[in-house]
Amino acid sequence: MTAHVLASPAAPASSEADRRLVRIWLSAVAALIVLMVIVGGATRLTGSGLSITEWRPVTGALLPFSEAAWLVEFDKYRATPQYQLLNHGMSLGEFQFIYLWEWGHRQLGRLIGLVYMLPLLWFAARGVVRGRFLASLLFIGLLGGAQGGIGWIMVASGLTPGMTAVAPIKLMLHLVAACGLFVAVAWIMVGLRQPRRDAAPVPAPRLRTTATVLIAALLAQIALGALVAGLGAGLSFNTWPLMDGRLVPETFTLLPQSPWWRNLVESIALVQFNHRVGAYLLLALAVWHAWDARRAAPGTKTARMARVLALIVVGQAGIGIMTLLLVAPLWAALLHQAMAVLILGHAVAHRRMMSPARMTLRG
Repeated sequence: MTAHVLASPAAPASSEADRRLVRIWLSAVAALIVLMVIVGGATRLTGSGLSITEWRPVTGALLPFSEAAWLVEFDKYRATPQYQLLNHGMSLGEFQFIYLWEWGHRQLGRLIGLVYMLPLLWFAARGVVRGRFLASLLFIGLLGGAQGGIGWIMVASGLTPGMTAVAPIKLMLHLVAACGLFVAVAWIMVGLRQPRRDAAPVPAPRLRTTATVLIAALLAQIALGALVAGLGAGLSFNTWPLMDGRLVPETFTLLPQSPWWRNLVESIALVQFNHRVGAYLLLALAVWHAWDARRAAPGTKTARMARVLALIVVGQAGIGIMTLLLVAPLWAALLHQAMAVLILGHAVAHRRMMSPARMTLRG
């Protein structure tokens, strides 16, 4: 995605200052993406995501400015299946509550776009970033813009006849796309922080491979979690370690629909079961990786970061079990989602710091 070179030991101070500024900027963007995921989760859990029925990237930044304007927005919402089938009789005040959640979510997306693109253009105009590095950053910016379109496709899926929520698979796409952007930004940010010379030996290739697989496994588990959220699967089968009284539920419980593949995204039982199995596999891989890193690179930062990764994955498993047993209260579900993104960030930093090459701003 970006050029990687070993930095010169005699890099000028101005270059280091520029590098520090770019790191601070990307750190702010990454933090905003984490906040966006949390706010998005709260928007979904409060049932607010379908309250704004139009996609207006520019004019939608303004809130309704009068009671008459609020009533116009409320009338649009009352024409949706969610209102007619689920929220019939909702008051204007209740509508304003869910509207403000969705408006805040969209407004945060606009803020991220500005925080990303304005400094990038400034850095480019000053010649701080150039070449392939600049092209990579511009590409990430385009993907961020596309994320707004993905979000609207998701919302539109919930406005179709008979729907009271967005399509789970489109919710999954929206969340995974956000996490993909987070991975890209975090990878570059950490790459800029690499020391000029890595005195520690380069970790064994298998450690780098396992760390890469862990990132992929985390993204897959986040995707499965999005399906759980989209189907409300966390509100069913609220026991652990047994599910429906068994370690592995009956086939007719897991696969109630035909053809069988529809159950992968539509069966509450199978979606939750897959998320449980994914958690077990992820936990086993993280623990094995920590043990292998301790054996192959004892006393190094690689081994320490691998151990921390395993510990926070264990903690996340505990949060997931607690969320399930408590029947997914808002605070626990948001904590579980936020932790998933933070663990992903640690996994990206862990993998990137295994590479001795340092990114250049003008590659």
